[in-house]
Amino acid sequence: MTEAPEQVLSTPAADELIARLAALHGPLMFHQSGGCCDGSSPMCYPRGEFLVGDQDVLLGKVCRTPFYMSRSQFEYWKHTQLILDVVSGRGGMFSLEGPEGVRFLTRSRVFTPDEIEHLRQARRI
Repeated sequence: MTEAPEQVLSTPAADELIARLAALHGPLMFHQSGGCCDGSSPMCYPRGEFLVGDQDVLLGKVCRTPFYMSRSQFEYWKHTQLILDVVSGRGGMFSLEGPEGVRFLTRSRVFTPDEIEHLRQARRI
């Protein structure tokens, strides 16, 4: 591997739901919640509705949709690749997919030592 791996990916099911939600709501954004109300759910918002700041990290984009996480939570997750997926059930009450009968779910895998080194060299962790 010669370049750093993506820090966030999405499954085909997530891509399909993102496209459907974008058709209804316009450009979207994600913020990986670490809070009390919705556990650690990936929350989907109309782009710009959730204010991000200096304490948020842009992990990457899925389907041209930015995916953020708080810097403090990123410190715990920086050695893992997040994989955005969709499962049946109700999601976070503020996330756009709520009325769809499905919810976004973050799966993860730990980066290999080689991938971690490439992320360090790219100054992404």
